Amino acid sequence: MVARKAEDFGFSVLSMGDHLSTNLASLTALATAAAVTTTLRVGSLVFANDFRHPAMLAKEMATLDLLSDGRLELGLGTGWMQNDYDGMGLSLDRPGVRISRLEEAIQIIKGLFGSEPVTFNGQHYALTGLNGLPKPVQQPRPPILIGGGGRRMLSLAAREADIVSIDSTNKKGNVDFSSVTVEAYDQKVRWVRQAAGTRYSDLELNTLIWRVAITDDREQAVQQLLEEYNIDLGEVSVAQFLESPKLLMGTEDEIVEMLQARRERYGISYFTIMGEHHLDICQPILARLVGT
Repeated sequence: MVARKAEDFGFSVLSMGDHLSTNLASLTALATAAAVTTTLRVGSLVFANDFRHPAMLAKEMATLDLLSDGRLELGLGTGWMQNDYDGMGLSLDRPGVRISRLEEAIQIIKGLFGSEPVTFNGQHYALTGLNGLPKPVQQPRPPILIGGGGRRMLSLAAREADIVSIDSTNKKGNVDFSSVTVEAYDQKVRWVRQAAGTRYSDLELNTLIWRVAITDDREQAVQQLLEEYNIDLGEVSVAQFLESPKLLMGTEDEIVEMLQARRERYGISYFTIMGEHHLDICQPILARLVGT
């Protein structure tokens, strides 16, 4: 099982997305992963706020944190994939509306994790004297991860989250390759720092790695990726894309150096590797980095 293997290899967190196109339902899968492991943290990357009422999500998450003995990491997002909304017959509102709805949901979830009943009157949600049960094991609450590629989402994450995931999507949720360059990441980190203010030093920065390849020929590896997914980089050069924090391509020594350099440059200490097929590839790299 993937969860046991990830734990045995020394990975810290097993995360799942929240899309209709994936094989497994995220809540059930995460609960099962927690049940068959003892130290592995489980998390969402990320739950789509539009798919569940925040009061129900808070209850599910507090239950998972309780039953896993405090191993939950709660990732929250607006929801963005058009196919998800079309499949469920939901309206995909413009980004500003979805972000405003998420802002309210975050306040509700945090409140329900707390000790007092919650009364909330917002534009999108209303609660009256609701006491969130059960209460999570982690106090004051499980860590919250919020990600984004634009300034408004990253600023929201900087103000409200414990973990800020730096993404590369545009307002419509599509990949914007101009935002995966090293210069774009510099800008995104500046946005986070500005919005976080004095709490910046308490934040953990995360990013999702699309592809890891152990290779002596980095150019060939990136060309293979571009051809495999028929990627049009637009004005971004292949060289720029190859140096993006979204990729790890090179020898084992080079990849270790890349991760250390990115931690130094951006302050990113939390890297999420996309796809279970990367477990075996990354295990020797992880072994070299543990404790550094």
